[in-house]
Amino acid sequence: MSGDSVRKPVLVDNETAFRRMMGVLEKRRRFAVDTESDSLFSYYPKVCLLQITVPASGGEDGEQPDEMDVLDYLVDTLRYQALEPLGRQLARPEAEVIMHAAENDLLLLEREFGFSIANVFDTQLAARILGWQHAGLAAILEECFGAVSDKRMQRTNWSKRPLTPEQIAYAQMDTHYLFALRRKLAAELKAADRWEEAQDAFALLVQTDYSEKEPPERNIWQMKETRSVPRKNTGVLEALWEWREAEAQRRNVPPFKVLRNRVLTQLAESQPATEGELARTPGLGAGDVRRYGAQLLAAIAEGRKRPLPDLPAPTLRPEQMLDRKVLNRYDALRKWRTRTAEARNVAPEIVLANGALLEIAKRRPRTQADLLDFREIGPWKAKTYGPAILEIVAK
Repeated sequence: MSGDSVRKPVLVDNETAFRRMMGVLEKRRRFAVDTESDSLFSYYPKVCLLQITVPASGGEDGEQPDEMDVLDYLVDTLRYQALEPLGRQLARPEAEVIMHAAENDLLLLEREFGFSIANVFDTQLAARILGWQHAGLAAILEECFGAVSDKRMQRTNWSKRPLTPEQIAYAQMDTHYLFALRRKLAAELKAADRWEEAQDAFALLVQTDYSEKEPPERNIWQMKETRSVPRKNTGVLEALWEWREAEAQRRNVPPFKVLRNRVLTQLAESQPATEGELARTPGLGAGDVRRYGAQLLAAIAEGRKRPLPDLPAPTLRPEQMLDRKVLNRYDALRKWRTRTAEARNVAPEIVLANGALLEIAKRRPRTQADLLDFREIGPWKAKTYGPAILEIVAK
């Protein structure tokens, strides 16, 4: 981040600092929020830092003359966890939370802290609704504000303490410019007559029940490398994979920090029987053999004896699971979506995602009111796209 006028962020890692922050936040109704997690360093990832930016003074709606006059807070959620007052503040009906790519942050805030956000302005979604070519935050901040982020921090360990100056600067940058970005996006949305569309899209984000979004069950078929392993060797691969999962859980590190996928598949194919043979496996270092050798050999021996794992259920394409009439409606809807997206200069999924089109084709709504029963369709899409959709499915 550049600029001598930028205030240093306030680190909040104890009750006194938290109360001081809340004394400011209680006088505001618009907040920029982001999170940093340690997913690259933990089997059980957690939020390690919560960034919050608010207007520095007055202008409770955030529309003060100097949109860069803000206060940045970094809440250390590893050292201070009594965040209930903050959750209540963000849940107020009149509060608006500015986020970039909000869905994952909303999920984390609800899952870890029980936060329920009342209103959100997603700057990434707004940029996509406007058809901006680059919607990633780093690209937008550089283009709009000349702010260049330190890409090294994308792979940093946010659970380590103390935070480095580089981590602090990177974290501050994620929310520092969101008020100015929101103002720019809001002006363009209104000028393009897409404000109502964006408000509908934001409302759908906060209406989602993120507590129901459980991570998918982990298994060997999630590794793309599994496809290259002969079927007869998948029992050994499964035994090795299960050992790695248990070891990763024990150490609380991502599985790749134990052994890479490619090493597991090579072991499943070569099936070494001694530590000397293990040592010849590409990607398996001498330290790995010393630490894990006996366990790997035991897993290989056990895997040879077990039944082969069930193959995953095939992923069917729509044309494989729909009858001809439904498939024709689905194809017609996709063609309509392509034309509409091109005319509006947006990505097709900004109009409607494939899943929504598939459900529409199957359920065949008859009225605009029926369209509102679909999770991805709010009042604006029902009103704007409804006539064309209903005409297609009526055929």
